[in-house]
Order: sequence, then structure tokens, then C-alpha cells
Amino acid sequence: MSTENEGTAVPADPAAPSTPPTPPTTPSASAPPPAPTDAPAVAQTPAPTDAPTVAQSPVPEAAHAPEPVGNPTPAPEPAAASPTSTPTSTPAPAPAAAGAGWPPPPPAVPAWGAPLPPAPPAQAAPRRRTGGLVAAVLAAALVAGGIGGGIGYWAAQRGDEGVSSTTVTSGEAPAAFKREPGTVAAVAAQALPSVVTIQAKSGGTQGEGGTGTGFVYDQEGHIVTNNHVVASAADGGTLSVTFPNGKSYDAEVVGRAEGYDVAVLKLTNAPKGLKPLPLGDSDKVAVGDSTIAIGAPFGLSNTVTTGIISAKNRPVASGDGSGGSNSYMSALQTDASINPGNSGGPLLDASGAVIGINSAIQSTGSGFGQSQAGSIGLGFAIPVNQAKNVAQQLIKTGKPVYPVIGATVNMQEQGEGATIASQGSGGTPSVIPNGPAAKAGLKAGDVITGFGDHQIDSGPTLISEIWTHKPGDQVKITYERDGKTSTATVTLGERTGDS
Repeated sequence: MSTENEGTAVPADPAAPSTPPTPPTTPSASAPPPAPTDAPAVAQTPAPTDAPTVAQSPVPEAAHAPEPVGNPTPAPEPAAASPTSTPTSTPAPAPAAAGAGWPPPPPAVPAWGAPLPPAPPAQAAPRRRTGGLVAAVLAAALVAGGIGGGIGYWAAQRGDEGVSSTTVTSGEAPAAFKREPGTVAAVAAQALPSVVTIQAKSGGTQGEGGTGTGFVYDQEGHIVTNNHVVASAADGGTLSVTFPNGKSYDAEVVGRAEGYDVAVLKLTNAPKGLKPLPLGDSDKVAVGDSTIAIGAPFGLSNTVTTGIISAKNRPVASGDGSGGSNSYMSALQTDASINPGNSGGPLLDASGAVIGINSAIQSTGSGFGQSQAGSIGLGFAIPVNQAKNVAQQLIKTGKPVYPVIGATVNMQEQGEGATIASQGSGGTPSVIPNGPAAKAGLKAGDVITGFGDHQIDSGPTLISEIWTHKPGDQVKITYERDGKTSTATVTLGERTGDS
């Protein structure tokens, strides 16, 4: 801020005699000139010196010209910093500042009409101080520039000597990026070429059908899937199988097992180079193992989802549990997302081996604006050990074989075991004479509470456990009769085909 003209002078009254303006005198810190005794001094804002810090000057106020009175001595000018301040006869003391003699006393103002004092000889001093200040600033800038240049040179030299830079630059992804074996992406890439989407159409005029999933079982062109995926096309309908590369092939049903919900198809013109998916061991699966499901949920082919094994030996009936055509399984439960269209697709472990066939989901019901219910994280898969046995039987004979105990159990009650009914269907005996249950000593009214190592709480649970075995297997049965618990060993029989 300029130190000249701190205030703007107000023109004097025209009636007053003209007096040339008095130039300010340069104060001296050591010997300030005394003010005349007959006129008070007017407070002015001092000019700053070369000191590095100076208190901020008050807002400048316009000087008022004195009005002539009987006494030629003018009244003192007000010293207040605000236009509303009341003038006083004595100027306000200036605040003290750092440095000796600062601020200097204000220059004396001569009495009205008195001769002007001679002009001070040293008018160029402020310019010399300004020039000195500019020179000092320039010198400081040069010094600072020199210091900065020196530091930059030193840093550059240090950088050349091995100090790493903190600047991060974007780079390109490696051209030969490879996913490690065992990752979901690697497993999916290996399995997807062997997973197919199945389109089933009935032989009726409406051409109704659906979409499901299957996987390559062998190089001869056999495809394993769910029975309910192909059931609509089993009698006079058509089936087509589409691979991930977009190629489609016609297929026909080799065999179906309604109770197991397993079916086997065969491509009519199987291409060469088919890669069957490896089969794992569902008996060795542990709760918490990673799972990968591949299928066509809602028609979206080649969809991959992941999860874990949430539970094992989960008794699941695909229907209401009251009909002979219902499917029963001692299922693997997974939280991998499974939806309509995933049915028949493989459930893989972390190595890419098939451990189950996705078959059913538990749902809260259809959502708003949806015609089908979706996944809530409760999916169920047929254990591959069971599915493998069924598939081999269907390829060999075209008909399923079921292990049985030779007794009819109540399918409605739950919670206290599987109760042997009082009679079988059509009034037949509930325990087949000379059958497996009869030979083990079981009777109508007995409540089966254990089958092998598994607890039984209902008829569907018992059937699900029986069908995990093969005909001829011997299994220990725990049952209750008249409040007493007993055990027996039963040798499973067999039944061929769906009744």
C-alpha cells in the first residue's frame, strides 16, 4: 500500500485566504522538530519505514479545512479514525511500534496565515528508500531463485543416485496374463465347453416346453440332466442341445428316472472331441466346501455362480410328497444362486469335478411381476454318486432300479419318524409278505426313527435315505413299537422302473 496521501484533502472555504499547501517534512527519529507553541499538532498516519513488519494503518480520513475565527489560530483537526468520531483538542497518541523512535512525532503545522517554513532539503530520501526496498526485494528474489535452483539440482542429483520417485504412472496389463489353476475363472473356463443348454418341446399342438441344462457324460454323446427338464418332450416331443460355441444338435431320451429326477439323453449326431466332465465323490464333500454352479437360469445360457456347501443329506421332495411320481433325494444344499433353467446343470467343487446335479430350490414364492420364483440361497443338488449309479443303469437298460424295504410308510406325518401304514395302496398289506421289512421283523404301526447313521423324521426322509443305497445293501434300522426302541438289519430289495 502506498504511504503517500493517506487522506484526500477537502477544498478550503472560498472566503478564507489562499495558503499554499505545506509539504510534509521528513521526520527524524533522533531529533524531531518541535511543533509551534501557538498551534496544536495534527495527527497524521506515519509513513512506513523499511522494517519488515508494520502494524496496519487505520482507514484514512479526509482532512477538514479550518474555518477562520476571531483568533487567527485554526482549530485543531480531528484525529479520530471514523467519520462519526468526535474531534478532540489533543491528538490521540499513535500506537507504539517495533524499533527505536517509531513512530516519529508528526510534523508541525504553522498557524493560519503564518509564513511557510522552508522546504526540507532531502526530498529524494523516500525514493532512495523505495529504491533500496526494490533492490532488497530483487536481491531476495534472486537469492530465493538461487536456493530453489540449487535444491532442484541437488534433488535431481540425488534422484540420479537411486532415490525412487513418488510419481505413479499408469501401465499396461501384462500381455501374457494367466489365471491360476483352481480359481473360479479357471474352473469355469475348463468346464463351460462341456455344459449344454437343453430346449424341450412337447409333441402337442401348443408346442409347450422349457429350458434346462445338462453336461457331457461321455465321448459317445450321452448328456445327463434332470427328468423334469425333458419330461414334456419324452412322448413325441423334440429335444435340442446347444453348446457354448453356438452349435446345436438334436437329441433323444435314453432313459428317465422319475423318482431320482435323473434323465440321460444322447446326441443323434454327436461331434468328435467331446470332453466329459470329471465326476467327484459326493460322499467326501464337507460343509463349507466351495461350489460352482453352471446353467441357464431363466434362459441365460452359460451362467456361472458360486457358493459353498451349506448342508449335506438334506431330505428333499420335488413335489408335495404325496404322489408316486414325486422325486426324493438326500440332497447337497448350496447357497450358489440356482434358478429355473439351472436344473440338470453340474454343481462343481473347487477342482472342477462334478459333485451334484442341480435339481431344486426353496423359494418364498413368486415376486412382484415375476411368473417364476427365484433363488433365495437355498439350492439342492442330487449327489453325484447317486446320479452316476442311475445314469449307468439308464444307459445299460433304459430303466431305473430302486432299492426298497418292502413296506408302505405314511408320507404326511413329520417330526417323529416314518410310520409304517396300516395298509398299502389298494388295500394291499403295508408290509409285503416275505419282503425285506417282513424278514427284518417290522410290522404295521412301527415307527422307523433311524436308518443307518441318519435320523429319520418323516416318510420322505426315509425314502431319500433308502435311495442313496443300492439293492442288496444291508442297513441297520432303528424303530419304536409300543414305546420301546428296537433295532433290526434289513437287506434292501429292488424295484425296476417307475410305477
